[in-house]
Amino acid sequence: TRPDLLNDFFSPRQAPRLSEQLHEVARCVLAVEQGRSLTEVLPQVPPGLRPGVQSLTFQVLRHLGTARAVARLLARRLPAPTALALLHTALALLIGDGQGASCPPHTLVDQAVDAAKRGRDTRMQSGFLNACLRRYLRESSALLAQARQDPSALWNHPAWWVERVRRDHPAHWEAILAASNQPGPMVLRVNRRRVTREAYAAQLAEQGIGASPLGDDGLLLASPQPVERLPGFDQGLCSVQDGAAQLAAGLLLEGREWRRGDRVLDACAAPGGKTAHLLERADLGLLALDVDPHRCERIHQNLQRLGLQAEVRAADAGEPSGWWDGRPFDAILLDAPCTASGIVRRHPDVRWLRRPGDVGQLVAIQRRLLDTLWPLLKPGGRLVYCTCSVFRAEGQEQVDAFLERHTDALALPSPGHLRPGTVIVNGEFNDNDPGGYDGFFYARMDKARP
Repeated sequence: TRPDLLNDFFSPRQAPRLSEQLHEVARCVLAVEQGRSLTEVLPQVPPGLRPGVQSLTFQVLRHLGTARAVARLLARRLPAPTALALLHTALALLIGDGQGASCPPHTLVDQAVDAAKRGRDTRMQSGFLNACLRRYLRESSALLAQARQDPSALWNHPAWWVERVRRDHPAHWEAILAASNQPGPMVLRVNRRRVTREAYAAQLAEQGIGASPLGDDGLLLASPQPVERLPGFDQGLCSVQDGAAQLAAGLLLEGREWRRGDRVLDACAAPGGKTAHLLERADLGLLALDVDPHRCERIHQNLQRLGLQAEVRAADAGEPSGWWDGRPFDAILLDAPCTASGIVRRHPDVRWLRRPGDVGQLVAIQRRLLDTLWPLLKPGGRLVYCTCSVFRAEGQEQVDAFLERHTDALALPSPGHLRPGTVIVNGEFNDNDPGGYDGFFYARMDKARP
């Protein structure tokens, strides 16, 4: 989602196609506003348009709160959903990154009006759209100042989300929301079984791709790259995985000697990034579970590309009677279902899809999984619990309650809540780092011996 892509779309040679792009972007925005995930919607975009439409849609969703508030100021009576989605799309792209429009404003307005004329449900609203957008160009400063009195417009997250982050992280809530609205960096995990990190960084340099070390196995790329440009990607030399997600393997494995075949459970494994990282670091007898058979196929594909082996089963980790053979595990990784509130910089639709009641429902699922899997762990074994969430209910509060229920659980030093845009250097948090992690939570617990 590079901002410079926008300039390509709005250059004279691309101008004839811009209205077509905007038409598709508005369809994606409408789908999100109606509760559908971009993961479901983007594959329906014609392949030739998909990269540009994804980039523009991400831009729109990062400014949707402001665009909605401005639209309400521009129109006493809002149009039908299809035309409103196109209005939101054009406004969000005009609003850009707060430093001015991300493209020539009048070109965008003209092309948005043409996009309205292309659609059966919007052609009658093209005049209305033109009037609203022209007024925005004349009065943008005043309209933005008024709109941003609304927290959702100011932070481009739902108001309930803003309030929860402010309550959970009183000293850092503004930084969390701001970082969540920036594109995440591209980070690779080098497959240490096949190549050293230093050797792979040299291969990248030969391709003109800058990279710097991150964590134990990571390389932070200076700029995002298509995987086709990554040397040896198809041969399993590396994977794409955020630095925060790469912490899981070390937290689970550090502090003990692992023997070939030691039993490890990755309880909610798809798409298999953490599964693969564990196997890259140790010879384990690993069982990877996921409730979705289609997502299990993704695990198989990733392991095959990397030259790794694990038992992969489509099963509900919360129902061991359907998959557990009665032999306890040496270690369990529980990357539990969550709101994904820590990874909205990579999935900007998530904030608009979640509802306040989702948090409590997911907390209940996490609690059930923790309580169900703990008895499957050997005495002396380790469980790592993680979520890609910044909400304390899914992180520290969940673990505190678990420790109260299970007196045989011994809490170990853990990262706790990782804020988006932070990194850990020598055990200390560094904020506002351009290579900062996604938002995550980690806790590790050992099971007391009798």
